[in-house]
Amino acid sequence: MAGRLAHMTNWSAPFRSGLLPASVPINAELSIPGSKSATNRALILAAIASSKSIIRKPLASRDTDLMVDGLRKLGCKIEKINTKDGFDYEITPQPLMGPAQIDVGNAGTVMRFLPPIAALAKGLIHFDGDERSHERPVAPVIDGLEQLGISIEHGNKYRLPLTINGSGKVKGGTVKIDASASSQFVSALLLLAPATEDGITIQNIGPSLPSLPHIEMTIQMLQLFGAKVEISENTWKVSPCKLIGQDLIIEPDLSNAAPFMAAAMICGGTVLIKDWPEKTAQPGDQLRSIFSSMGAKITHDKAGLKVSGSGSVKGIDIDLSNVGELTPSIAAVASLANTASTLRGIGHLRLHETDRLAALASEINNLGGSVTEGPGELLIKPTQMKSSQIFKSYEDHRMATAGAIIGLAVEGITVENIETTRKTLSDFPGMWQAMLDG
Repeated sequence: MAGRLAHMTNWSAPFRSGLLPASVPINAELSIPGSKSATNRALILAAIASSKSIIRKPLASRDTDLMVDGLRKLGCKIEKINTKDGFDYEITPQPLMGPAQIDVGNAGTVMRFLPPIAALAKGLIHFDGDERSHERPVAPVIDGLEQLGISIEHGNKYRLPLTINGSGKVKGGTVKIDASASSQFVSALLLLAPATEDGITIQNIGPSLPSLPHIEMTIQMLQLFGAKVEISENTWKVSPCKLIGQDLIIEPDLSNAAPFMAAAMICGGTVLIKDWPEKTAQPGDQLRSIFSSMGAKITHDKAGLKVSGSGSVKGIDIDLSNVGELTPSIAAVASLANTASTLRGIGHLRLHETDRLAALASEINNLGGSVTEGPGELLIKPTQMKSSQIFKSYEDHRMATAGAIIGLAVEGITVENIETTRKTLSDFPGMWQAMLDG
């Protein structure tokens, strides 16, 4: 199996109440590594720009490593420059060429963003990944590329593995796709559009469009590199242009802040997230209002975002269709609340790294929780939970961090395969313990 994580390490989640007296709250400051979504979008655009780019404070994770490796195999020159705080990437665009074999792992951004870019290369580019990648939808991307006249071999399955037979250029045109399962289908074609001969007009003909903030993030990154994007209802038009290389700093990944914010709410005390941006398109920014509604006190100043909690959590009734990636952390907090919660608009999460609705319901209920699973919602009622078995991660980084959150209040939880958190954080267990140690 291509790209599968090498280690399956089970991890005993720290139980806060058993470590310190209840009167000793959390008091920690921490920095969240760079945004995976921003890093991978910046890498794509830098690779097809007309001049060199520097990407500062990028995320180091499995997903971003896969993107870098894929772009290098297409011929792009990407050098890692060590700095006192970590490293930067220097990207020098080169003509894209095949043949190449690219491992997408289980990274949605890699399996959906790189095939369109591979269409700009000359030669055969083969894509494959983890077993779960064969189940995740890529059909709208394939369909869109075929509408643009690109030759793709996928055995009429419209899934991975697939092979792009690129001619070195893409004419462009109008494509109509159903993006109701993922906003990444729109973003994938938007990222390709400036490098085509005629530009691309994308129409979403699906009944809905989840995770709109991610499309906004794509548009902002395109504009930063010099592209022009025209937007109307369910339609995006990008004209052809020479993208200009950039020197940019990647924002912290705000979605990855969710477990650490949750810790202050559950255990009491304060966690300061450094360098929280003043303004951002990241879905994680909505954690401020969501966790405030669940009982946290949240303030934002030059130092960063300060989250304070009392150890008492309120339930919430909320539509998460635009911020679905936050669902596992919110569900974990809701399972420890003193009133019921309903998380709605999340049917598309069944097609993520795992079926997140089924996985959350199964694992919380296995602890004695009460989660009722609907087609696109979770109803979570407060109960007294007790650990008696492994909290399965399903090779899903957000399921693993959900187990860590619950483990603060439920003694004895062991999270399966904590290494899966490397998808977006290089050392989640170390960061978690450092937070608890203050």
